[in-house]
Amino acid sequence: MITLGLNAYHADSSAAIFRDGEMIAATEEERFTRIKHWAGFPKLAIEFCLREAGVGLKDVDYITIGRDPKAKLNRKLFYLLRNPSIIGNALGRFSNSRQISSLEDEFKNIDPSISTSSLKEKIKNIEHHRSHLASAFFASPFEESAILSIDGSGDFTTTMIAIGRGNKIEVLDSVDFPVSIGLFYTSFTQFLGFPHYGDEYKVMGLAPYGEAKYTDKVRKALKFLPSGLYSWDEKYFVQPTKAGFKYENHIPSVGNLFSERFIEAFGPPRKKDEPLTKYHKDLAASVQNVTEELIFHILRKLKEKTGMQNVCIAGGVAQNSVANGKVAEATGFENVYIPSAGHDAGISMGSALYHYNHVLGQPRVKPIYNAYTGICFENSEIEKLLQEKSIAYKKYADDELFDIVTNKLIEPGVVGWFNGRAEFGPRALGARSILADPRNDKAKDLLNAKIKRRESFRPFAPSILREYTGEFFEKNDEVPFMEKVFPIKAEKRAIIPAVTHVDGTGRLQTVTKDVSPRYYGLIEKFRQKTGVPILLNTSFNENEPIVNTPQEALDCYLRTQMDMLVLENCVITRSAT
Repeated sequence: MITLGLNAYHADSSAAIFRDGEMIAATEEERFTRIKHWAGFPKLAIEFCLREAGVGLKDVDYITIGRDPKAKLNRKLFYLLRNPSIIGNALGRFSNSRQISSLEDEFKNIDPSISTSSLKEKIKNIEHHRSHLASAFFASPFEESAILSIDGSGDFTTTMIAIGRGNKIEVLDSVDFPVSIGLFYTSFTQFLGFPHYGDEYKVMGLAPYGEAKYTDKVRKALKFLPSGLYSWDEKYFVQPTKAGFKYENHIPSVGNLFSERFIEAFGPPRKKDEPLTKYHKDLAASVQNVTEELIFHILRKLKEKTGMQNVCIAGGVAQNSVANGKVAEATGFENVYIPSAGHDAGISMGSALYHYNHVLGQPRVKPIYNAYTGICFENSEIEKLLQEKSIAYKKYADDELFDIVTNKLIEPGVVGWFNGRAEFGPRALGARSILADPRNDKAKDLLNAKIKRRESFRPFAPSILREYTGEFFEKNDEVPFMEKVFPIKAEKRAIIPAVTHVDGTGRLQTVTKDVSPRYYGLIEKFRQKTGVPILLNTSFNENEPIVNTPQEALDCYLRTQMDMLVLENCVITRSAT
């Protein structure tokens, strides 16, 4: 059975394809369009998935869409009746949602020969948060688990709690739009001068530079409920639909969500180019603190309700790796699973799994610890490109390659590393990465100034060989998708300053030989030479989506000041060009 899952006409559109419940390929459309958070129909991602599976649309048994326009319809209508001033904006959203229910023309652009009636039979709508729940639970190693989906909004829900058992998910409760911890965090993100869709991670990175002095004041905007869920004080926020969710040219954006009452409480908003003051840093710390409190409030009650030892988490707020790293300790859950694409791109994967497992009752397959489901290129394709571009290069076998690359890192140098299939999700995991020596205390400033061209307060991540995790971090856990932040042991922080954040933590990725053999081999060679089983890893991009192709990697290398580019087994250096 072939199932094609989609996130379409929603931010971070994507496609994922499964054969008998096992994922063959998954990727985000932004990797092809080169526009961050692309929110249109994922045509290029679909075509890639079909090629990888070796099938055409006619061979696909089901097409699942991670969105259901009929979900909570009565509550949507009641919301509009209570807020007649937003009907105009809501109609725009309704028009966008109608595209989900009339996808046949888009699919016919991929295969004109396929009949409309055949397509209608294949297409299944799966509610947004059920797709998130499924992306975490059905991909996890757990036979049973509590599940939390938590984000900005989707299908008029912002938070959903559930129990997963075997191949079934039982929804327990949910929070309705517009009340949303995701939109709460977005409001403060905008207020702190980060206006773009998806900028919330900047507040998370800024928070450790401040003190949580304003926690009590920030908490007043939320209402923690005895049920374990929450509400908010609506006076602090502009109605999200009134603020305006837009998809202009398939690029998502949202207007300012903070109200005049919000400004009265927290002062004038920071303009984009204004300096970050101590107040801004302290406010960021307070917002992060309150967000963690709410997540733990939900999860503690969920554990009490379910009595389970395992928890799976997905949704945009599940990208808050700082909170994720504290979940087990703060809530009593013993095991935590978060997928590589916990954000909205993951609902393509989740919708397919929900339909296959929950709806059709099919048995689950092996858990997913491998995020390398995107496009890859052979050495022969890369060599042809370099020869056509008259780019000098040398080709090496793996052993010699690892030696040459680690020597460059130790020099010290910065290396663009393009290896195997691209990652599914927002994190570079050693397939499309920029690498540096974590022992170099100047590496962070060098990368920010010469390559990444981003805010200096944002940290870089350590990729560590799994078996050495307990030697360097205070928690010894599997973190395959760089989804958790843990404290680095105090005695190790001076050894790896480039990946130690200001508060002594690191957003780690644990690397294993079976999942990432070449990346593991490179780190192991570095360990043999330095005694440190870690590389600094950041995404291979420069204010753009992560590179997808050798051409994009080459372009990024040529316009920045990287010292070396590795395209599979082909090596390019500044002295050779």
